[in-house]
Amino acid sequence: MNTTVNPSEQEPGEPTGDDLRAAEYVLGVLDAPERRDLQQRLTTDPSLARRVEEWEQRFAPWLSRIQAVEPSALVWPRITQRLGWRAAAAKPALRDNAAFWRRVAALATAAALAAVAFGLTRPQPAVTTVAGEEQAARPVTVLVRDNGAAAWIARVDAASGKVLMVPVPSPLDGSGRVNELWIIPVGGAPHSLGFLSNDKSHTIVVPAELRNTVAAGAIFAVTLEDRSGIPHAAPSSPIVAKGSIQAI
Repeated sequence: MNTTVNPSEQEPGEPTGDDLRAAEYVLGVLDAPERRDLQQRLTTDPSLARRVEEWEQRFAPWLSRIQAVEPSALVWPRITQRLGWRAAAAKPALRDNAAFWRRVAALATAAALAAVAFGLTRPQPAVTTVAGEEQAARPVTVLVRDNGAAAWIARVDAASGKVLMVPVPSPLDGSGRVNELWIIPVGGAPHSLGFLSNDKSHTIVVPAELRNTVAAGAIFAVTLEDRSGIPHAAPSSPIVAKGSIQAI
């Protein structure tokens, strides 16, 4: 999309230039070519990468301020169709979970509010077809507890090696243990990605040696561990929440 702003039409404090482009990138309103160009720049431009991270942190807290809205039963099938996910990937326990859909609705509403706030409400591009494949904004991975309740939403930025974790707030563990996030590659052993908050959104930087493990088919998992010693070499307790990465 064209982000050129006429100075005479600009509101005081409104982002411009790279700051505006970083905001649009986080919101997912760039078209496929613009998104690829910006992702290339993120690998060599620390200033732009810092702007992207700052916008992620600004938008994430909005999720806790937005009133929950029950979505239509048609929402999930349409999402899976647009993302190209197989129908079998939509497990009934997750599809029918109200808490999960409240968070999905909150994410969508946050993006819409941000677009209005920064004059980005131009018609958004549909999913763009490039070389016969659908290109969509960053997919999310939902980490679900054993009872089917959504626990965290993860969004991977493969270009910068970062994972934004948005929790569905929950009480602290009574024994004093904390959440530790793990990535389990296909056919491999779990690797710790560090501490995971139970009530605050935050970005986790994936170590360079583990970035190739954060791929479609891998699993994000959470265990309760002693705070001391994080990141641990291996989990010492059962998994309390997990989610399979469908796409990056």
